[in-house]
Amino acid sequence: MTQTELEGAVSEILIERDALSARVAELGAEISADYEGRELLLIGVLKGAVFFMADLMRHVRVPCEIDFMAISSYGAATDSSGVVRILKDLEINIRDRHVLVVEDVIDSGLTLSYLIRNLGAREPASLEICALLTKPGRREIDVPVRYVGFEIENRFVIGYGLDFAERYRNLPYVGVLNEGLTSQPA
Repeated sequence: MTQTELEGAVSEILIERDALSARVAELGAEISADYEGRELLLIGVLKGAVFFMADLMRHVRVPCEIDFMAISSYGAATDSSGVVRILKDLEINIRDRHVLVVEDVIDSGLTLSYLIRNLGAREPASLEICALLTKPGRREIDVPVRYVGFEIENRFVIGYGLDFAERYRNLPYVGVLNEGLTSQPA
């Protein structure tokens, strides 16, 4: 795929590279202050959170470990049904650990609500959420997100780890998917 094809997938750049970098640095500083004197376990939700989590970790100034979970929610390509299946579980025991779930985007809240209930049952010392993007207008279940990068409208976004059909994750910004690329509602 050429650079022109990549950029043709975007109808509008929503969050520029520099704005992403600045906000991730701010989140890292806030998390570092909140967890001062404690060790932190970051749990990335695959695959979309990888870029965000890698950049965020570079700004966290407390000792931290990482682990990943992969989850799948059934439904249309652009909507979550809330029926969740764990595809890859944690390798680290989280009991009595300070856990920060790192997510790319929260829309309905259904998948994240399931994940938080699942992780909470494992008895961590604390359990918080950090999301790069949140779409409050799509929320069906309120989930307590402690750290938010950006609130956005209900638009289908790609880039900086976010994908459509496993493509466009490598764009260095967050853009709105060109509606002409899919018959799904964006």
